[in-house]
Amino acid sequence: MALRALFLNTTLKYGDEKSNTEALADEVFDIYRENGVETESVRITDYNVPFGISDDLGGGDEFPQILKKVEAADIVIIGTPIWLGEKSSVAKLLIERLYGSASLTNDKGQSIFYNKVGGVVVTGNEDGGKAAAKSILYSMAHNGFTIPPNVDTYWVGDAGPGPSYMEAGTDNEFTKSHVKMLAWNTMHLARLFKEHPIPAEGNTME
Repeated sequence: MALRALFLNTTLKYGDEKSNTEALADEVFDIYRENGVETESVRITDYNVPFGISDDLGGGDEFPQILKKVEAADIVIIGTPIWLGEKSSVAKLLIERLYGSASLTNDKGQSIFYNKVGGVVVTGNEDGGKAAAKSILYSMAHNGFTIPPNVDTYWVGDAGPGPSYMEAGTDNEFTKSHVKMLAWNTMHLARLFKEHPIPAEGNTME
């Protein structure tokens, strides 16, 4: 059963600028690709995504393009850098747009995010890894995604300015162990949903 994994990168960087968050997500995606999972990475800042609580705001809104990729995915990983101890503003924007889309339904009348497995990747040079992960994972669960155990991997450097993940964090044993758990636990549950999706009983959008 082929699986599709989508990484939504909420870095504040644009285009081909190097992203520490994407570098950590690539560690997860290496495991996916080794196990036959189709992968795609999307940088939200490369799209015109205005603020709002809607699946389509019109007027050149490109969020519907991203939403189609989410609908096609079995696994959705949101990645964020840490700024001032919190997830990025782009992460907040993405979550609000997903929230505005959660009332859309699949062919069983459930939210379109049902039977999709979520996880989170966080990088930064200060405290806030667990706080950012907690916020994003709750938001995903509330919108209809299913969150397996141990699907948050993060790396944070010393407080204040200092080396980034790509410069100093790639050999961190704690981070590497959580990369492995994130990858395998999302694959395990996504495969289970392929065979046994959540029954449409008591959870349709009436």
